[in-house]
Amino acid sequence: MLQVLLLNEGKVLAGGEELLDQPGPKWLDVLQPTEELMQRLGERYGLHKLAIEDCLHLDQRPKLEEYPNHQFIVLQGFTSQAGNVCDLTMHEHHFFLGPDWIISVHELAFEGLDAVRKRVLSEPQATIARGVDFLLYLMADAAVDRNFPILDSFNEELEDLESAVFENPQPGQLQRIFEMKRALVTLRRVLSPQRDVLGFLAKRGIPNVGERTALYFRDVYDHLVRLYEQIDAGRDLLGNVMDGYLSMVANRTNDITKQLTIFATIFLPLSFITGFFGQNFDLLTHRGFFWLMLVSVIGLPVGLMFWFKSKRWI
Repeated sequence: MLQVLLLNEGKVLAGGEELLDQPGPKWLDVLQPTEELMQRLGERYGLHKLAIEDCLHLDQRPKLEEYPNHQFIVLQGFTSQAGNVCDLTMHEHHFFLGPDWIISVHELAFEGLDAVRKRVLSEPQATIARGVDFLLYLMADAAVDRNFPILDSFNEELEDLESAVFENPQPGQLQRIFEMKRALVTLRRVLSPQRDVLGFLAKRGIPNVGERTALYFRDVYDHLVRLYEQIDAGRDLLGNVMDGYLSMVANRTNDITKQLTIFATIFLPLSFITGFFGQNFDLLTHRGFFWLMLVSVIGLPVGLMFWFKSKRWI
């Protein structure tokens, strides 16, 4: 599906391929690209065949490639399902940036691009009139900023998980720790190389990117640095939570072992006494043995309890 926004005489026109022949800066947004549509756009705007092939095959690495009449940029971002921050959906965005046109290609609908489209329609002078490179900044900023709520929710859940681990460790918490660790690894693997891409766009001298717009890309680069720092902090905190869980489980095991050892120590002399005095003898002629057994059965456990308490073992 192709949607076109065209700036004509200070107004933004929205439509389809019928607007491609009209002059003026354009934004072409392609949702769920097909080979036929991309070939038509490639012939019209001189898109490189390798870039078109990348658009038709997802899971590309974030990158910036320069071609004779345009730049090809790949950026990625995430959204998460409500209630489960680890259920991440990756959004891969492909951009062709030309002198007075920009083409965005993506497989999944993305809320950030919808917000940019609404802003272009309502504020054309503050968006598309400033150049198609400024539209690229707006879309890159939307893709990057959508990751902050994910990490905020991640940190909140991580704090709650840390408190729950030290209060009452459960086996399900360890499974959740590994799920969150995998999610962090995915975020780091995708967002880390994008710093290089935004770093190139923030430099002066990139074709089709004005010096004024390069300053805005520097702001997006700073956002990526903040995200990367949050990911590293989350990894460290997640490692501490895992260490805390293992320590609490080990302490619980030690407490149980200590209690069982105390019970075994108490009943060991009782077993010896009952076994020794359980031999056949005449109660009338050996009353002393009977009273000795009775005193030992009561006195030894009590004495051991006081001794353990004095040693602070119980």
